[in-house]
Amino acid sequence: MPDLDFAFLNEQFEQQSPAAILRWSWEVFGPHIAASSSFQTQSLPLLHLISEVCPEMPVVFLDTGFHFPETLTFRDELQERFKLNIVVARPAIEKSQLLARYGEALYRRDPDLCCYLNKVEPMQRVVAGLRAWISGVRRDQTEYRHGLQILEPQPSGLLKIHPLLNWTQKEVWAYIDQYQLPAHPLMAKGYLSVGCAPCTRPVYGNEHERAGRWAGLTKTECGLHLNLTRPQEAEYDSTE
Repeated sequence: MPDLDFAFLNEQFEQQSPAAILRWSWEVFGPHIAASSSFQTQSLPLLHLISEVCPEMPVVFLDTGFHFPETLTFRDELQERFKLNIVVARPAIEKSQLLARYGEALYRRDPDLCCYLNKVEPMQRVVAGLRAWISGVRRDQTEYRHGLQILEPQPSGLLKIHPLLNWTQKEVWAYIDQYQLPAHPLMAKGYLSVGCAPCTRPVYGNEHERAGRWAGLTKTECGLHLNLTRPQEAEYDSTE
C-alpha cells in the first residue's frame, strides 16, 4: 500500500468527480485493483465511467446461481456495449451441494449465511490478490453506507474506494439520461434495486429504492460492504 494521507485525500475527493477518483485509483493501484458490480440500473454510471476512464480495469460479477435471467442478459449487453473487462466469480460450493446441505430456502432461514456463501466468500478470494477495490455504493442507499468515506482502508491492507459515494439517486438518473444508457429489463416492472431472485421484489409507491431487497427482514446489506466475515453457522436439516 502506498504511503497515503487518507484524511487529506478523503477531504479532497469529496469535491472531486467520480471520473477523477477513478483515474487516480487506476494510476495509483493499477493493475492490482478491480471494481465490483451487480449489473443493475443503478450500476450504469460507474460501469460507463470505467469504460471511459480505465477500460482495462477488471469488473467482478458475482454469479451466485440465483440471479434473475434478465440480470445475466443485461450484464452481457453492457459488456458488449461498454467493452468491459468482466471477471466472473462463483461460490466455492456448487449450487447442488448448497441445496443438499442446507435445503431449498437457506436465503429465508439464514440470509446472512446464504449471502456469505454465495457472494462474500467468492469476493474474499478475488480481493486476496488486490490492493484496492472499487465499489459503486452511495450514502443515500442505507444507514450503514451513510457513514462511509470515499477511501476506506481495511484491516487486511486492502483499500476500498467509493467514487459515487456522495451522489444521490437523482444524480444517478441524470447521468443515465445524459448518456442515454439502457435500463435493467426488470426496471419497468418496479425492480429499482435488483439482487438474487429469491430475495428481491418490486418496489411500490413511495418506498425507498432498496425496499425490495430482503423485504420483511431487518437485513439491508449482503455483507460485501461490511467486514467480509463469515456469520456463525447453525445446524440445518436439508429436508426442510
